[in-house]
Amino acid sequence: MPPTGPEYPHRDQVIEYIARYENRYGLAVQRPARVETVQKDGAYLRVVSDRGNWRARVVVSATGTWSHPYVPDYPDWDRFQGIQLHSAHYQDPEPFAARDVAIVGGGNSGAQILAEVSKVARTIWVTLERPLFLPDDVDGRVLFERATERWRAQQEGRPIDIPTGGLGDVVMVPPVREARERGVLQTSPPFERFTPIGVVWPDGTETPVDAVIWCTGFRPALDHLRELNVIEQDGRVRVEGTRSVEEPRLWLVGYGDWTGFASATLLGVMRTARSTVAEIASTLGARKDPAGVVAARL
Repeated sequence: MPPTGPEYPHRDQVIEYIARYENRYGLAVQRPARVETVQKDGAYLRVVSDRGNWRARVVVSATGTWSHPYVPDYPDWDRFQGIQLHSAHYQDPEPFAARDVAIVGGGNSGAQILAEVSKVARTIWVTLERPLFLPDDVDGRVLFERATERWRAQQEGRPIDIPTGGLGDVVMVPPVREARERGVLQTSPPFERFTPIGVVWPDGTETPVDAVIWCTGFRPALDHLRELNVIEQDGRVRVEGTRSVEEPRLWLVGYGDWTGFASATLLGVMRTARSTVAEIASTLGARKDPAGVVAARL
């Protein structure tokens, strides 16, 4: 991706990059299209969508996680009369001005939303465990490079002496550093249940809150694969590499580490996408019908 200046790329810059990528390679993307289900159809798989149906010898499911926000099931959550919002739908802090807001989740989205909302509201940061903060000079790019080098060392059998740090650790971007200076990066353990006007802590005390912002991550968006009976109890599909064990005509790309290291990121998915394409090409190579790959996208 071309440089975008000292800051991280903005939404529109990422969209522009992907659009130029699509145009450069002449990808036959059909949009808007919503895949409703994937079914077995003899020697083929049938992809059923609101734009019509396709039969394919191979289907690559690359729906990721971003369309499937996860909210934990807290007791009495439906009694709470305030606002509940997942980070996937958060836009700006203004609707929370002068309110009492609980921000739940200890990752980067939790820290960054806390940094914004705490400027206009009274905030409580609720985390399952104490967040891990990276050093100020380690940004997301450095972290990803370190993680990639650890992966290479592991693959090559070399000693792993690269500094640690997970992709979920909090990157100290300028707004989070500023929040630290204001003393708002303090966390509280999880509350136990909701009341109509707030939350109750393990010691029985109640704190009134006007809103809860759930920064609790995402789960794989796999509802379109249910008719194939490949989804396990943990909400994933059992794979070897990126190929489904139960349905060998199905590959899955971009859902996180279980489908390839850092594959839920644009940079990380490149490695597993290449190996997946090579494996599919090898599978289809014995036949002269190469038109058998359909990308199912939600």
